Amino acid sequence: MPTRVLLMISSMRGGGSERQTLLLLKHLDRTRFEPHLYLTDRAGDLLCHVPTDVPIHSFEDFKDPGGLYFPGRIHRQQAAHLRSILVDNQIETVYDRTFHMSFIAGPACQKVNVPRVSTIVSPPELALPMVEHRFVGMKRALLAKAYRASRSIVAVSKIAAMSAETYYKLPPGVIRVIPNPVDIESLRNSCEVKAPKAEDHVALVCVGRMTAEKGHADLIRAVALTQSTWPDSAPPLRLTMIGDGPLRENLETLARETVHQHAIDFVGIDSNPAQAIAAADGLVLPSIFEGMPNVVLEAMAIGTPVIATRAGGTVELQYNEPTILWAQPNDPKSLAEAILEFATHRGEADDRAIAASRYVTEFHSIDRALKHIESLLLG
Repeated sequence: MPTRVLLMISSMRGGGSERQTLLLLKHLDRTRFEPHLYLTDRAGDLLCHVPTDVPIHSFEDFKDPGGLYFPGRIHRQQAAHLRSILVDNQIETVYDRTFHMSFIAGPACQKVNVPRVSTIVSPPELALPMVEHRFVGMKRALLAKAYRASRSIVAVSKIAAMSAETYYKLPPGVIRVIPNPVDIESLRNSCEVKAPKAEDHVALVCVGRMTAEKGHADLIRAVALTQSTWPDSAPPLRLTMIGDGPLRENLETLARETVHQHAIDFVGIDSNPAQAIAAADGLVLPSIFEGMPNVVLEAMAIGTPVIATRAGGTVELQYNEPTILWAQPNDPKSLAEAILEFATHRGEADDRAIAASRYVTEFHSIDRALKHIESLLLG
């Protein structure tokens, strides 16, 4: 009988972890696994792409009995609801991705003795304080306990693994690094008919949820800085911002107030941004921190040049030849200089894209990662 495995993620709103979860749901060997999906929010454009044979469970189905509010009440309800899902569906293994899911899965699985494979997707000493503004110390302690109770701990990059080992005081070497995979063949097939690249402007695209750690404000300020030094030989810049989030309104205001000679277009969520990435001259990733950026892997697979900050695991996406044009995180001036270099040395950008395509094919194929993840799920 196939092993019943429950994959956990907050929602299917289209971020990198959501896409990685969807990738696993699609590719897990059905002769060995019966995958289920658990969401705290049954929401997101990727929901419609979940395979039809995957049952979806959600905390939204929980019936709140009411009562007084106290700190941690919702967390306890989530853990209790998850326990009922595990028992009712005879789940044999849990794959909890992101610290939000590990926070719920830790106590729930321990109570009913279901083993877990936990995945750390960002350096926690940066991610946890930035995302969680209350009771950070308590949550850090609870997460450390949850990770110690995991059968296996995975990190998507060496940097995320080292950070987690120190931050949560985990035993040395307990975390296994499995870099994010990318479905190279599917991506390239989806972009076989590429939209023609514009000749009247330099087209850059930025894809990501509009939250502080993604560095969108730094990118807008960088574009503003390029206005006075933009080379006469280069066509004007046009930046397309794909995504949504709590900071979108502030970012649109910042763009209107600071950028005048270039265009910045906010186009909202695109559940399949591969076509836009393929049509662009380059992808920009201005993040303050990253675990292993999915969108950069997709750009590499498609053959679109990348400008990125040296943030977290992004620096690991280069081996023995240049694949990315680098800038420093939290530094609009450095990012502006990289954009100007990109605009004036397009041939070098194309060379990096070719090297990046070779790199991602060798080190980030779905088959390579799936082999390791499936072995951990089977114990």
